[in-house]
Amino acid sequence: MDRAEGTTTNPTGTAASGADSDHVPPGPGPKGRRRWIRRSVLAVLLLLLVPPLSALAALRVNYLGDPVDGTYTRHRDALWLGHAWVDGRKKDADVTALARRLRGTGVRDLYVHSGPLEHDGTLPESVRPRARWFLDAVHDKLPGVRVQAFLGDVVASESPNGMRLEDPKTRAAVVRSARQVLDGGYEGIHLDLEPLHSGDRNYLTLLDALRRETRSRDARLSVAAHQIDPLPALHTVRGAVTGHPKWWSQAFFGQVARRVDQIAVMSYDTALPLEGAYGGYVAQQTSLALEVTPPTTDLLMGLPFYWENNIAHWGHAETVPAAVRGVRLGLSRTDADRARFGVALYIDFAATEANWRAYREAWVR
Repeated sequence: MDRAEGTTTNPTGTAASGADSDHVPPGPGPKGRRRWIRRSVLAVLLLLLVPPLSALAALRVNYLGDPVDGTYTRHRDALWLGHAWVDGRKKDADVTALARRLRGTGVRDLYVHSGPLEHDGTLPESVRPRARWFLDAVHDKLPGVRVQAFLGDVVASESPNGMRLEDPKTRAAVVRSARQVLDGGYEGIHLDLEPLHSGDRNYLTLLDALRRETRSRDARLSVAAHQIDPLPALHTVRGAVTGHPKWWSQAFFGQVARRVDQIAVMSYDTALPLEGAYGGYVAQQTSLALEVTPPTTDLLMGLPFYWENNIAHWGHAETVPAAVRGVRLGLSRTDADRARFGVALYIDFAATEANWRAYREAWVR
């Protein structure tokens, strides 16, 4: 029977008037169901998309404005270098070219990859057979530039494999490894342990021990630092959902910064798809870091000197010009006169001429 006529069929099969019988109203027809599905899908999409779109818009707004004049290099910049400089692949001509590349820039520290550390904290001497040659060559070609041993490892924070910082023997071995490279002529230790969860007290204990060692030798202690929560406690939420918190709390960042001579923020691999949003994010990260980094510690913001396109890093978005502008905006808004401040360039073997040109034109001047 046509539902438009207001009748239905009772259990006996006879027609009954809609006004005279107690019946359940007919459900929606095929068109109604399709309309309901479309609306439900739209509602779900809005719930999923509105927060990220709002965040992208907010970051883009944070990218607006003009940096303060004078927010350029303080000649405390750093460059991450690959392992080829100490394993025998690089020659005298390469150091000459590096010196020519860095002349007139703000680069004062070189973090040369001299590990990795073993999971137990030890460091085989065999991984850096040409370290002494490199140190001597840099001191000859680049007087005043320091060379720090870039030492890293995977931390067993999200899988059973990796370095276990809760083990006192492992931490003691890391300190001995630091002593070993300092004995070899390096002027500092640059530590990069990942993934390192916010609030890790064992990491802070390790930094305290390393700081005692470096200070006793008038050497530098620096670390590669995770990004800071762009929203309060976001690392806690992400960690609960994915098992990978990604960010540090601002308070933990400050605890780390107070224990080292330099802290370099890995302000790349953000997954942001738009250049303006990425630049706004770097501006926010710069401000957040400046707020909790003591004036006695060098704060360096990482610049992406490489090109990749994947879910974590969109090459068209994470550009050097956007990062430098973001750094200058954050510096301008938070502490424009901060002396112990710079940028860190990641990484030499992937850098393009465009990366170097953007760094010189936008930051070095």
